[in-house]
Amino acid sequence: MVQINKQALLERVDAALEDVRPHLAVDGGNVELVDVTDDGIVQIRWLGACEGCSMSSMTMRAGIEQSIMGKVPGISGVEAVNGLAV
Repeated sequence: MVQINKQALLERVDAALEDVRPHLAVDGGNVELVDVTDDGIVQIRWLGACEGCSMSSMTMRAGIEQSIMGKVPGISGVEAVNGLAV
């Protein structure tokens, strides 16, 4: 039962990321959902040009985090598992 709920949560988060991906693709980047921790932290992996972009911190907060938290209740934040340290 827990696994089914986790899978549904991952699907909802990934669907929220779909709203952001076209904007990232314009600059040659993308984002991949890695996991959602038990305490509601979404873990993402920057792909393409986003991986080394100095604007990734702003993109994380103003785009990705807002999109996910606005569409998926229970999410407490977003963190990248790669890319520049922010």
